[in-house]
Amino acid sequence: MNLPLQSRQDAPLRTRTDIGAAASRDIAAALTGLLADTFALYLKTKNFHWHMSGPHFRDYHLLLDEQSDQIFAMTDPIAERARKVGGSTLRSIGHVQRLQRLLDNDADYVTPQDMLAELADDNRRLAGFLRAAHGVCDRYNDVASTSLIETWIDETERRSWFLFESTRASR
Repeated sequence: MNLPLQSRQDAPLRTRTDIGAAASRDIAAALTGLLADTFALYLKTKNFHWHMSGPHFRDYHLLLDEQSDQIFAMTDPIAERARKVGGSTLRSIGHVQRLQRLLDNDADYVTPQDMLAELADDNRRLAGFLRAAHGVCDRYNDVASTSLIETWIDETERRSWFLFESTRASR
């Protein structure tokens, strides 16, 4: 059915889906919260990348650049999944701030070891948030979202592992 232009413009932003209203609401909310944390982690990783210093500058600077690219690559697929299932998603930096569970770090100076340790912890927390979102998607048999999330869990665990190993003291 084709609606007149004004009717289409006045209609709420909805995507047709076969998963049901509750599934759409719950999955979109889980994904949107996950997206807020992903943006928060991306920006913190870039912050530490930009402000890295010390004798391992080059290695850590490149590591964090690689990791921030990987984190940013998650954002569009997360947002698009929220829209594909019939929901909406983030609209602003303020929206990110209201939903994010990972803490910002606005300190003027953070040691390289503290940067890496903090990012390792944040990635471990993000893996937990990914698992929780996976549970919501699995409950509604959203196999497309669960499949994406499984890959992101693996990538997130790898980032956490690399960061943890980079903070180990030499023996």
